Amino acid sequence: MAALRRAGPFPGPSVAVAAGLLGLLGTALAGGGDGSTQFPWDAVRLPKHVVPLRYHLLIHPNLTTLSFAGSAAIEVTVTRQTSAVILHSKLLHITRAAIEDGSARSVQEVLVLEHRPFEQVALLAAEPLRAGHNYTLSIQYFANLSESFHGFYKSTYRTREGELRVLATTQFEPTAARMAFPCFDEPAFKARFSIKIRREAKHLALSNMPVVKSVNITSWLVEDHFDTTVKMSTYLVAFIVSDFKSISKITSRGVKISVYTVPDKINQADYALDAAVKLLDFYEDFFSIPYPLPKQDLAAIPDFQSGAMENWGLTTYRESALLYDPEKSSVSSKLWIPMIIAHELAHQWFGNLVTMEWWNDLWLNEGFAKFMEFVSVSVTHPELRVEDYFLRRCFDAMAVDALNSSHPISNPVEDPAEILEMFDRVSYEKGSCILNMLRVYLTADVFKAGLVQYLQKYSYQNTKNEDLWNSMTNICPTVGSDKNELQGDGFCRRSQQSSSNAHWTKGETLDVRAMMETWTLQKGFPLVTVTVRGKNVHLQQEHYVKGVDSPSSTGYLWHIPLTYITSKSDTVQRFLMTTKADVIILPEEVEWVKFNVDMNGYYIVHYEDDGWDRLINLLKENHTVISSNDRASLINNVFQLMRIKKLSVSKAFDLTLYLKHERQIMPVLQGMNELIPIYKLMERRDMDGTEKQLKEYIVNLFKDLIDKQSWSDEGSVSERLLRQSLLLLACVHRYQPCVDKAKGYFTEWQKSNGTLSLPADVKTAVYTVGAQTSEGWDFLLSKYRLQSFNVERENIELALSRSRS
Repeated sequence: MAALRRAGPFPGPSVAVAAGLLGLLGTALAGGGDGSTQFPWDAVRLPKHVVPLRYHLLIHPNLTTLSFAGSAAIEVTVTRQTSAVILHSKLLHITRAAIEDGSARSVQEVLVLEHRPFEQVALLAAEPLRAGHNYTLSIQYFANLSESFHGFYKSTYRTREGELRVLATTQFEPTAARMAFPCFDEPAFKARFSIKIRREAKHLALSNMPVVKSVNITSWLVEDHFDTTVKMSTYLVAFIVSDFKSISKITSRGVKISVYTVPDKINQADYALDAAVKLLDFYEDFFSIPYPLPKQDLAAIPDFQSGAMENWGLTTYRESALLYDPEKSSVSSKLWIPMIIAHELAHQWFGNLVTMEWWNDLWLNEGFAKFMEFVSVSVTHPELRVEDYFLRRCFDAMAVDALNSSHPISNPVEDPAEILEMFDRVSYEKGSCILNMLRVYLTADVFKAGLVQYLQKYSYQNTKNEDLWNSMTNICPTVGSDKNELQGDGFCRRSQQSSSNAHWTKGETLDVRAMMETWTLQKGFPLVTVTVRGKNVHLQQEHYVKGVDSPSSTGYLWHIPLTYITSKSDTVQRFLMTTKADVIILPEEVEWVKFNVDMNGYYIVHYEDDGWDRLINLLKENHTVISSNDRASLINNVFQLMRIKKLSVSKAFDLTLYLKHERQIMPVLQGMNELIPIYKLMERRDMDGTEKQLKEYIVNLFKDLIDKQSWSDEGSVSERLLRQSLLLLACVHRYQPCVDKAKGYFTEWQKSNGTLSLPADVKTAVYTVGAQTSEGWDFLLSKYRLQSFNVERENIELALSRSRS
């Protein structure tokens, strides 16, 4: 650990008092040793009998010495008598601590012990704190700005002229608020925060709330006082000291939205600002709860580890997740920027207003925000057709969830390392997929009513898994619901044809909790095997596990909301399967049956006997009889079944033959996603003959589609994304017409020293072909290092990594 230094002028204790106190701390600060005072607490979780009500924080960062000083006055209430207050602190050098009794107006200095393994400190009082009384804990401290990407950390960027500039920013989720100020750093200890920040006059300070006044301390030092926050968890506190510039707009309900960026990039902020205004308006309507703060800032941080963070009133983002240059940015940026903003703004209700009680239910935050991205953006930006990409997310989740090493969505965790492990595809993507499944099961209007009830009931509180299910269970589905409203709410498009919204359980009360706990409390997902015998459809469920010969999961059972269509009827039929095996009786015999309509359910399906042959035949003869999502799900399922040897490789490849005639983005991308990894396996194993044949097979499947592509940025977002993927596929697999065209573009671009403007959609293909020569590779690397190419860094990274050298 680096030496800690005092930072700048700050109202601190005298050096003598500090030295005396540090002497008192002695071996206790080192976490015990043979010091006579034992640390009074031995659990990772804090005791519950001291509860914070309000924090008064003063933070003074020094961007030259890269350190900061702080003082925290924390108002607490005590529910049972105690002589020790335990709270969190990590890498903070505490110089003074005292406890003031609010009623008696008495102040006592306290002994501070630190237990580093649990990131805790104890304030030991000579006079015990009495139950039913309020106290103020006063702590002064200093620390270095963190060198990592969490806590209160240093970030840097270079201006166009190449000057290095420093800023200080925060990232507290999940357990790093304790690196910036001593606190009760668990989500259930909600409190209000009054924050003051000292900064140089040339800088700007931001926090969760607006500035109410600024005081000049000296000619060069300003103290900004921010309004007091609403009641919230510590991980949502944020502050930034920087030289950012901003642009702003006001929403229809009067909330001020601003986007902050480094000065050179403020011209890339408009797209995000417009999206944020539309999305905040959407959420206020959708949740029927007004956004409770006067402003919402979106800040693009030059060094940022995750994609973005939902700090209440001050959301922070990677630059690539917020900034959009209409001339240079890729079409995927156009799609993902509104999605990421939608995710963080959904958190202002789901996560911030109503927060999980503990990190084991992190998915309540993240699964919901992930799910709401699609619900909101499909309404605010219909031209992006985001519903086309939802399936991909569920396939990605299943790829991880099919492993024996997966975990249930709701999983017991204790310490910070375990908590960090929860931020994965299971919590985010699987969470969003099972919520979509529930929404289709309940119908969109019932689901929405349950959500609103949940948010209103638990505002400013903390919840567990079952609180959400109970909110959903108390709302009875209405069979004659207005179908237009269902569709306008989101993206379960088949609802317009559905005749039986509520016929899942033949009129019984829906036990949402019993059903959903089978999806949240056990890992993995079911494989449903369908065997058609005349009019009888026999069903069986088992746990789908990859890479394990005999999975030890015989006890697994899900309540599966099955949906199906048949050759005789495209009306979606519904059946809740709650046992290992069951039978459905059809009104008449059918040519084929397709389960999991539009893949709205989080399960895969195997068709026994000639079931797959009938579906493969259907795809070859007239693939548009079923939806593009259904086609993508058949491609995914057939390869999943091949991986566990339920189907042969040739059967899976038989199904892909129809792709020659496919024109929709989801099935085409899914075909690529299944075939390319198989090709890469062969490439690595030097299986020359087979590798060459497979490469030719893949290119031939998509050749007609590749040849149709213009080398431009024309068309809808999905057409452009498809073009980007197809051209890259063709060039990487050395399809000559593509390689020649890309070479031509690269040569022109190189001759212009990188000033020639290439269409954004073809850049990845062009750069990848250029990177195949050592001269081209070096040229790309030289551009990658330039500030003016930062919008294209990801494209160049991809190309550099695809060199065959």
